[in-house]
Formats: sequence, structure tokens, C-alpha cells
Amino acid sequence: MNHPHPELGTPSKLVAGGLRIVALGGLAEIGRNMTVFETNGKLLIVDCGVLFPEENQPGIDLILPDFSYIRDRLNDVIGIVLTHGHEDHIGAVPYLLRERGDIAIYGSALTIALISAKLKEHRISPLTREVKEGDIEDIGPFSVEFMAVNHSIPDALAVAIHTKAGTVLHTGDFKMDQLPLDGRVTDLPAFARLGEAGVDIFLVDSTNADVPGFMPSEREIMPALDRVFRSTRRRVITATFSSHIHRVQQIIDTAHEHNRKVAFVGRSMVRNMKIAQEMGFLKVPDGIVFDAKDLDAYDDNVVLICTGSQGEPLAALSRMANGDHQIRVGEGDTVILASSLIPGNENSVFRIINELTRFGAKVVHKGNAMVHVSGHAAAGELTYCYNIVKPKYVMPVHGEWRHLRANAELAIATGVPRKNTIVIENGIVVDLIDHEAQVVGSVPCGFVYVDGQSIGDITEDSLKDRRILGEEGFISVVVVIDAQSGKIVAGPDIHARGFNEDESLFDGVKLEIEKALTRAVADGINGTHQLSQVVRRTIGSWVGGKHRRRPMIVPVVIEV
Repeated sequence: MNHPHPELGTPSKLVAGGLRIVALGGLAEIGRNMTVFETNGKLLIVDCGVLFPEENQPGIDLILPDFSYIRDRLNDVIGIVLTHGHEDHIGAVPYLLRERGDIAIYGSALTIALISAKLKEHRISPLTREVKEGDIEDIGPFSVEFMAVNHSIPDALAVAIHTKAGTVLHTGDFKMDQLPLDGRVTDLPAFARLGEAGVDIFLVDSTNADVPGFMPSEREIMPALDRVFRSTRRRVITATFSSHIHRVQQIIDTAHEHNRKVAFVGRSMVRNMKIAQEMGFLKVPDGIVFDAKDLDAYDDNVVLICTGSQGEPLAALSRMANGDHQIRVGEGDTVILASSLIPGNENSVFRIINELTRFGAKVVHKGNAMVHVSGHAAAGELTYCYNIVKPKYVMPVHGEWRHLRANAELAIATGVPRKNTIVIENGIVVDLIDHEAQVVGSVPCGFVYVDGQSIGDITEDSLKDRRILGEEGFISVVVVIDAQSGKIVAGPDIHARGFNEDESLFDGVKLEIEKALTRAVADGINGTHQLSQVVRRTIGSWVGGKHRRRPMIVPVVIEV
């Protein structure tokens, strides 16, 4: 755990009637979105998502928001509002509900269906409240209004939170596609109505704030997909997020036009598409879908829709690239990566592209074809929203520093005073009192790592050790000394892994270790711990000087 800004200090108790806003994730990063709102002693949470690990976090499965700020006040939490069903907004809900299982979850029909299926896998029966655009829910002292927004998953919502202190409008993830596949456009009239009434703080999706203009419509992808399908001799394998129902719909429609059968590959993809189809969000022609287990019974005129567009190591596409999946990619196949690159995943994705190309497949991605459109508003759309809403304060959310800053500059260009743009990171506390906002402090807010069944046990020091082991190797030194005289009885025995493993390499340093131990004993240093540190320093300086390496060194001194 760490304080993002220790100089700010812990905030004082919130005044009666005030509104406190604390982001526990989603600021200065793409993922683990979670914001806590407090008024009159009650807490309302908007989103509770996960962040996916980067290459410098070896062995980590997921990264959660830091719940420590609310852990002692879980009984004050009166609801979790989910804006939409993407993992970076709902993925951490099971981990929060492990700490208190009866918190009511508010969300649209599809979002509730997706989170319920996820919680079922965690053996949690949630308390859910289905809402839709136009609804207003009184959740304790909060009056929460829901509005339709367009995003890369159906049934996404923006939320307006009305309190005595003022009104906060949170866009969630959104864009302003005017010709969406499902016909459900972002409710700009509702934004304008709220703006007329007065929006005190506007929390705005920043992901594409540094991209000029407007995002193309989802419909513009269809010609590119059609060209790929038309030119592919064998199978088409498409990778996308298991929640990207719009993209899957386009792939199914294109497959149907080209008389290709379709199979879903990957547990989450199969689960989510079944839910989407049952709820009417995914339209699947009769007889087009078959079970991937029966792939051998079909010719090459098929389309496989799988997970793994971000290079996730356990996802279907990564396993195909590694050659350890039952589906073997080969000459004549075309692989489509139908998604954007999330920052930090570039190396993993490029490795997959290289491996698939080595197998003979053609790989089509956003860099060489129009096979993906982002689900987030670009600068032109955001500017449009600022002019409609005319907020008093702006707090950019959902983005790295470059996105947050770019979003703030857009707001300033439309007339929001620079001092009224709140560009902050996770853990910074903002209070809204009588329609006036200010930063009042910070709370501990670190990364919580999930590693298998372990949650929060892995520390930054543990990760540092893993990185050293992975990059620099490991050396163990065992020395046995006489407890009475301090003389060396056996050793030093030196073993290396991930370093130069030729044991004769260490013959020279063994003598140095013996001399250092003899000097240490003569100087009155005794005890296995102190002597093991002498061994560590001796071999550490030798390895650093001779080989310019800093492996992990484990010295063991045994007294007999």
C-alpha cells in the first residue's frame, strides 16, 4: 500500500451534507475502474473492475482495486452501480463480495446477466437490481439517474448522482456512434437536460481524448471483414474480447453471407455469447453455430471466434500461437485481431502475431486493416459533450496520464476554468460542498495482486524478486563452519541457475569467500546470519564487477 501524495495527508471527516469522491482505480491507468461516493455516512460504489498485468509483473493473474479504504466501513456501502459489463468495470466484484456478500448490485439487464454468471463461478449468489435508461433509483441518500450510452458492449449506462451537495455526471465508457449496430445512441438530450439543471462535476471517459476528430461508426468495419472473408482459402480465426457482442455480431453476419459455419472457442466466449443470445442482444441465424469440439467433422469453410486479442497467456489464441491448443493454425488460415491494443500488451500481442505468421497464417489487425473501431469517444465527441453539459468542474477518468491531461485541455478549450479541472490519480480525495469542489487529502491506495488462490499476499518486493530471478538468475552458496573455531569445515559450494551454470567459473571467488569469512571471524563477527551477509556481499561484488550482473544470491552458513 502507498499514499499517492503523502504531503496531502489524511482527509478530515466529511462535513454533513457534503459529497466525497475517491477513485480507488481507473486513474492514470486503463483498468480496475472503481470510484467511491460518500454522503451522510453512506458509501455508493460505481464500477469495480480489474487491471490486467504487464510483462514486468510476472506470475500475476489480475490486479484489483485497493479495498482498504472501505474495508472498515463495508456496512456503510449501500450499493454497487455497474455502468457496463466489461472486465475492467465488473471483474473485481467477486472479490469485494467475498468481504460482504449482500451489497446490492445495480446495472442494466445484460450487465446483471454477465456479473451474475461470473459470480456463479465464484459460488456467490448476488443481490441484484436491474435498471434501464430513464430510471431514477433512490439508493440511500443518493438519487441515481441512468442514461443510455453507446459503447463496444450493448446496454451501457451513464449515471448522474444527485445529492444535497450537488450533481455528479459519470459517463462510464462511451462514444457517440450515430449509426450503432443496435440503434441505441448516447442520450445527448439527457446530458443537455442535466447540463441545463447544473452539473457540478463531470467525470468523463478519457481513453481517446488524445485522438482528434470523431470515432468511425461500427458499421464501417463490415467492408474490411467482407474482404478478409472473401480472400481467405481456409479458416478464419477471429480474436476479440468475450464481451464485445457487437463485434461478434458483425463476424457472425459476415460468416453467414459467405456461407461459413461459426464456433465459439474459450470458456468465457461460450458463456457470454450464450447469455447475449438468450437475452436477444446477439442475433444468430439458425444452424450456423456448431460446437468447437466437433471441428474435425467440418471442412475449412468455418469461422472460429475466440478470446486472446490482448495476448493473454492462457487465452485460446495465445495457446494456438504456442502450438498447445487442439486447433492448429496453418498455411491458408487468416487470423483477425478485432480489438485495440491495451497499453502494456504490445509485446505479448506482437509475439503472437509473429508466431501465427511463422505457422503460415495471415494476420489481420487494426494496423493493417479496418477491423476494429474503439468504443471510446475521441476528442471531437468529448468537446461536443462539454459544450452540451457545461459542467462547473471536470474530473477526467479512465485513462493514463496523457489521456487525463488531454481530456482536461479539451474541457478548458470549451470554457471550463483551468483551476476547475481536477486531474488526479487513485487515492486522491475530492470533496464537493455546496457546489464547490476541492482536493482535501489522500488515502492509501496500492496494487492488490491476484496470483492463483493468493489475493494481496504478493508485494512489490516479491515481484522485484521474480523479476531478478527472471532477468538475472540465481546463485546459492553453502558454507559449513566449526561453531567453536569459526573455521570452514566444508564449502563454499556454489550452484547457479539462469546464470552461467559452469561451476568452474566460481573457483576464483571461492577463495575470496574463504578469506572474507576468516577475516570476519578474526574480527569477532559470529552467528550464521552475520556471516551469511559477509558471503552475500563478497560474491555480490564479484559477480557485479566481473560479469555486470545482479542475480538473486542466497547464502547459507551452517554451524556444526
